[in-house]
Amino acid sequence: MLAETVCSAVSAAGLGIAAVTAYRKRFLTALRIAAYSLVPVGLVMTGAVGWLASTAFSPLAWAGFGVLGASWALFALVRAVEHRRGTRTARAAAAGGSPAPVSPSASAPAVGRKAGDGSRPASAPPAAQSSRDDFSDIEAILKKHGI
Repeated sequence: MLAETVCSAVSAAGLGIAAVTAYRKRFLTALRIAAYSLVPVGLVMTGAVGWLASTAFSPLAWAGFGVLGASWALFALVRAVEHRRGTRTARAAAAGGSPAPVSPSASAPAVGRKAGDGSRPASAPPAAQSSRDDFSDIEAILKKHGI
């Protein structure tokens, strides 16, 4: 009840100021002031003011905001600890993901090997050996940084 009265008074004062502004031949400014002054009455008529007042003065609503804030703080804390420990890669490995890159020879076909004959695959070409050396440098850098 009090909120509706205050909003009505603010709107009436705004319309009065708009009338004085229109009397001074500043019609566009007067229309803008009138538009702003009708907003509080519109909010009262739609029920938004009543909902806001009941939420603002409700201890249950404020307790809910407190619970949401605590939840956000816990999420932030867990993320900070994960970032500091680097456990996201361990969690990805436990889920079945492979955090380490696959070696280049893993996808190379076994040349010269027949199915079921038990022979060994052909040795890797020299180009594959140099790429392994490149990956060993990268692996050393990643291990140095704890990744």
